[in-house]
Amino acid sequence: MNEHSSYVPEKVWKWEKENGGEFASTNRPISGATHNKVLPVGKHPLQLYSQGTPNGQKVTIMLEELLALGINEAEYDAWLIPIRDGDQFGSGFTDVNPNSKIPALLDHSTLTPTRVFESGAILLYLAEKFKAFLPKDHGSRTECLNWLFWLMGSAPYLGGGFGHFYNYAPFKMEYPIDRFAMEAKRQLDVLDRHLANNQYMSGDEYSIADMAIWPWYGGVVSNVVYEASEFLDTASYKNLVRWTNQITDRAAVQRGRIVNRTRGPLDEQLHERHDANDFEKKSRYICI
Repeated sequence: MNEHSSYVPEKVWKWEKENGGEFASTNRPISGATHNKVLPVGKHPLQLYSQGTPNGQKVTIMLEELLALGINEAEYDAWLIPIRDGDQFGSGFTDVNPNSKIPALLDHSTLTPTRVFESGAILLYLAEKFKAFLPKDHGSRTECLNWLFWLMGSAPYLGGGFGHFYNYAPFKMEYPIDRFAMEAKRQLDVLDRHLANNQYMSGDEYSIADMAIWPWYGGVVSNVVYEASEFLDTASYKNLVRWTNQITDRAAVQRGRIVNRTRGPLDEQLHERHDANDFEKKSRYICI
């Protein structure tokens, strides 16, 4: 028994100290802005404020896929919001997303700028706006949305549950790691069984459901997210591995996954994106 097992919760919880872990300095039990900071606005109608985490990658992959289709109206500026520095609590950002989570989008092509927050909502907004990557057939569209919302409900157990206790908590605890590893593997099995009979999440058509799920679960399979592939034995999920590799090979995915990214090899980081040529410029890095 370790020293932490004797903890007994108070009747009423009080925020009296940082709770430890990698994000302790920015975690707090209240919402709203902590400081004044105006968001920058670039030259394109779509202004994205984000960081290249799995949640942020969903949207930049979608935007790059739209541009790959020749939809020039999907050009965008992607501004870096360093979440470890607390930029998501700036007044400009909380005006776009009162929940202070990346990504957040402002669409200036509408009569008054339209704010869109939550990654799933942004994917659906862009799919409907540009009529792409959302199946038109009723059954296929419904299946796509089934899996989009499955991801939105399931990923917190993978990230805030397993990922936190396995990777970010200030010390290792057997119970929560076992609890959330079990759930993560159950989710991997759900995907693997579905992909045994489907090329993509909604059947034969690549969609926003794939773009939503790949950064999280494809990232775990490829050992990019949490470096837990061996621990979770992801190689045993053969259908999920096949799908992961298939999505990874897409050129738009390879571009979108590095936008606003600040970790990993330098050649896989494009801190800000304002033009397609930014992927080729040597000055792709900014100081943060």
